[in-house]
Amino acid sequence: MDVPENIKEALKQLPDSPGVYMHKDSLGNVIYVGKAVSLRNRVRQYFQSSRNMEPKVRSMVSQISEFEYITVDSEMEALILECNLIKKHRPKYNILLRDDKTYPYIKITNEEWPRVVKTRLVRKDGGSYFGPYSDAGAVNRIVDLLNSSFELKRCSAVAFAPGFRPCLNYHINQCRGICTGTVSKSDYEEALAGAREFLRGHSAPLISAMKQRMKEASDKLDYEKAAEYRDYIEAAESLSETQRVVLHHSNEADIVVRVGEGEKATDAFAVFSVREGKLIGRETFSMDMNSSIDEDSRSILGAFINQHYSRMPDVPREIIVNESPEGAKLLEQYLSEISAHSVKIIRPERGEKRALLKLALNDAAVLADTIDRKAKAAASRREQLGSEIWDVLCAMDAESGPYDGRQFRAEAYDISNTNGIDTVGAMVVYEGLRADKQSYRKFRVRTVEGQDDYSSMREVLSRRFMRVFSGDDKFAVLPDIIFMDGGKGHVTTALEVIEATGFEIPVVGMVKDDHHRTRGLIVRKPVSADDSETGFEWQEVSLEDKPLLYKYIGTMQEEVHRFAITYHRKLRSKSVEHSVLDDIKGIGPKRRKALLAAFGSVDEIKRIARGESAGDQDRGADPVTILMRADGVDRRAAESICSFFGGNDGGNRRDGQEEKGREGQGE
Repeated sequence: MDVPENIKEALKQLPDSPGVYMHKDSLGNVIYVGKAVSLRNRVRQYFQSSRNMEPKVRSMVSQISEFEYITVDSEMEALILECNLIKKHRPKYNILLRDDKTYPYIKITNEEWPRVVKTRLVRKDGGSYFGPYSDAGAVNRIVDLLNSSFELKRCSAVAFAPGFRPCLNYHINQCRGICTGTVSKSDYEEALAGAREFLRGHSAPLISAMKQRMKEASDKLDYEKAAEYRDYIEAAESLSETQRVVLHHSNEADIVVRVGEGEKATDAFAVFSVREGKLIGRETFSMDMNSSIDEDSRSILGAFINQHYSRMPDVPREIIVNESPEGAKLLEQYLSEISAHSVKIIRPERGEKRALLKLALNDAAVLADTIDRKAKAAASRREQLGSEIWDVLCAMDAESGPYDGRQFRAEAYDISNTNGIDTVGAMVVYEGLRADKQSYRKFRVRTVEGQDDYSSMREVLSRRFMRVFSGDDKFAVLPDIIFMDGGKGHVTTALEVIEATGFEIPVVGMVKDDHHRTRGLIVRKPVSADDSETGFEWQEVSLEDKPLLYKYIGTMQEEVHRFAITYHRKLRSKSVEHSVLDDIKGIGPKRRKALLAAFGSVDEIKRIARGESAGDQDRGADPVTILMRADGVDRRAAESICSFFGGNDGGNRRDGQEEKGREGQGE
C-alpha cells in the first residue's frame, strides 16, 4: 500500500496507549471514528497490506488524507469519547443510530407541582419518562384523561402574582387550582402517584372507573359524554398492551434483537420493554450501515446498545440479547455509571428469560419481512426521485450521461416578514426523501430595511456560505442542488452569491401557477452565442412526467414556508410581549408583573408616576409611595419609574424613541 508521507510521519508518533482516532478525508471531514486499547497497533493496521481488507475498509482507507487521535487513561474513557464523537461528526463509515424517529413520550415533570405532559424530546432533567408510544393520538387522550381524572396542574407557570384569577379548568373541576395557594402538597402528591401508577402499567383501576362513568353517562342518555369515556378507555387499553409473558424474577428489562437473521438481517433493531414483569411494548430503531466498515454482528449490536442507551434517561437493569455484543463487560460498566445503578447484559440459555427471548426473536423474524417490503419500496422511491432530479440537472447542463444512482442533498430557502418588519430567512435540508431537521437553520435578517425579498435572500445565502469559510461544522456540508421558492429573480440572486464564493452548486426555482400551485421548475442554462462568448437562457422544466419530484417539491415548499413563518411569528410574539417597563432601570420581569397586577396597565402606571391619577383615598399622595404598594417594588425602583415617565414633554419623547427602537431593532 502506497502511504502518503504525512501519514507515515504521523504513524511514527502514535502512542502505545488507549485513545480514540479520527480518520479525515481531503476536505477535512471526519469519515470514521474508532477506539483502541493501543492507538499505535490499531491505527497502523489500516495502512498495512490491503490484501485481506474488506472492500468497504479499502474504500475508506483510500479516502484518508490525515488522522487525529486523542489519548485517554482507560478503555472506558475511550468508549465514552468514541460515542460522543460519533454523535458529533456522524462519520459515513461508522454505524449510526438514526435520529429521525420522533415517537412521543408521556412525561411527569420535575417541578414543585409536577405536570403530566406529552413530549418528543427526552432529556436528563430529573423528569420521569414513559414510552415511547407509537400511537400519538392515544398519548394525547391519555394525557388529557390523567389531568382530568386526577385534577392535575396543566399550566406551565411556576409563580402566580397576588390576586391571580384561576383559569377555566379550575372552575369546571379539571384542576385543583395551585394558583389559589390553597392546595395541600400531600394531597397533590397522592393524586400524582395515581397517575404514575397508571403509566407504570397499573391501568385496571382507572379503566374500571372510566367504564362505570361511561355506563352512567349512557344511562342518562348523555351519549356524547359516554363516547368521550369510550375513547379514553380505548386509548388506555392501547397504551397498556395485552400481557403476553410475565417474568417473575425480573421487574425491569429490555430485550434487544436484530430484526432478521443471516441473509434476511436488516438494518433495524427491535427493543422489547419489560416493566413490572410484563412485556408491554416493542419499538424498532434503524441503524445507518450502508457504508459502515464494521459488519460483524457483535460489533453492530454493541454499537446499537452504546448509542441507544447513552441517550436514554432511564436504562433498564437488564438487557437481554441473543448474542454477546462486542465489549459486553465494558458496556455494562459504562451503562451502570451513566444510570447510577447496576446494568447487566444477559444471554440466557434456559428458563423464562430464554422463553421471552425466543418470543422476541420469532416476532422480529415476522417483522423482518415487513421491514424488507418497506425497505424495497423506499429504495425504489429514492431511485425514482434521484433519477428525476438527475434529469433536471441534465436539462441545465449541470450533469450529463446516465443516472449513477446517487442520492442528492438539497437545500431550500424562504423569506418571511410582515410589511418588512422582523424579516427572517429559513433553510431546510433534505437527504434524498428524508428531511434532515438537525441541519435546518434560521436567520434573522440584519442589513435590509423594509420589504425586499431579493436583498434579504442575498444576505441569508451570503451568511450561509461564509460560515463554510469560517470553519463552522454546522454549515460545512454543501448541497448538491438548491431549490428557491420563486422564479428567475430568486434564482439569479442565489447564483450571484454562490458564484462569488467560488462554489459550483446548481440552483432551480420552484414556480407556481395563478392558483398558487407548483407549476414546474425554472432553470438557467448556458448557451454559446459564438465561439468567444457564452450566454444564458431560461428554461422551464415540466413536472408532468415526474410525479415523485412534483410531490417532493410541494412538500419542500410547505416545509420551508412553515419553518420560516414559525420563526417569524416567534419574533413577532416577542415584540408584542415587550413592555416599556422592561426598559426602566431596576424593573425586571417579576416587578413588571407585580406592577401590572397592582395597577392594571402601563398607561395607569404612567399616570401615577406623573401624579395625574390616583384614587380618592390617594389624592395628593406621593407617586413613589403609591407605586411601592406593588409587591417587590422598593423606593429606588419606584423613583426610577417616576424618573422614566416624569414630565409630560420628556415622557412623550422617551416613549416615541422606544417605539422607534423596537421597530428598527436587529438581531
